[in-house]
Amino acid sequence: MNTRPTAILFDWDNTLIDSWPAIHSSTNAVMAAMGHPIWTFEETKTRVRKSLRDTFPVMFGERWEEAREIYYGHFRAHHLQDLREMPGVADMLAVLANAEFYMGVVSNKDGALLRAEAAHLGWDRYFGALVGAGDAARDKPARDPIELALQPSGHAAGGAIWYVGDTNVDMECAFAATCVPVLLRGHDAGEGEFDAHPPVYTFKNPADFLGFLGLGEVSATPKSL
Repeated sequence: MNTRPTAILFDWDNTLIDSWPAIHSSTNAVMAAMGHPIWTFEETKTRVRKSLRDTFPVMFGERWEEAREIYYGHFRAHHLQDLREMPGVADMLAVLANAEFYMGVVSNKDGALLRAEAAHLGWDRYFGALVGAGDAARDKPARDPIELALQPSGHAAGGAIWYVGDTNVDMECAFAATCVPVLLRGHDAGEGEFDAHPPVYTFKNPADFLGFLGLGEVSATPKSL
């Protein structure tokens, strides 16, 4: 396994941008319309992991396509105005781009919405590919979107590629593609959260991430779980 990656792929929601307010309000718009109990903010953060096309058929059965339209209608109306970058991410992406790392995004957000958000922030220039839900044959945690995101780079999935995210599904996706799973988030892991797919590296913030790569000062020693 290479310590310094040849390419870095990122999750999007709550790794690079804070999208929980838009996700929460859109989810509850669907729950109310479908006659389901409303979720608390913490329930949304705990339960939303996989893509809509994988979860809505289970949650809403034959009405899942109706639920999908409600969700996306609400989300499209609010997501850009609610968009916020995670602290330090804009600087991190600029530094990585200057260091000529190939970067891409692998997300379970609808691909068109993902690319609209990246363009709105002006971050699309940093990424060789922005792969969202529905763009590959299977969504995360399958390996398909990682392979699709790497296509423009000429790199193959494997131990020289880092996939950086904030959830157990992100780590599972990295394992599926035989890439290095990297956790980037400000809070500690819950009990048993990563037992099945532990991250190789854990960073609390972008400054620590850059420092480990030799591109800045490290404020805390990265912890491997």
